[in-house]
Amino acid sequence: MEPYEELANAIILLAVKDWRMAAKTLKRKPDNAWAWQIKRECVAFFRSQWFGRLTRVDGIMLLERLEKEAESRDEQRISAAGLSA
Repeated sequence: MEPYEELANAIILLAVKDWRMAAKTLKRKPDNAWAWQIKRECVAFFRSQWFGRLTRVDGIMLLERLEKEAESRDEQRISAAGLSA
């Protein structure tokens, strides 16, 4: 892998990590302005032309997968607590 590809991957992985952290924070604190701002910035990045230049991954599809992942985590927490979803 070329150094520029490693850098591009690191940028994308950091955005994914930031999105996950913001989503997790918003589950606990839905009025957290910082988390909303981070999530908005990540969504804008995943939809941007720059994202498209960094990778062949479809940014919209990545967002959908992140949302499903977050929903799945919530359902697992509810099941673990003995409640039905």
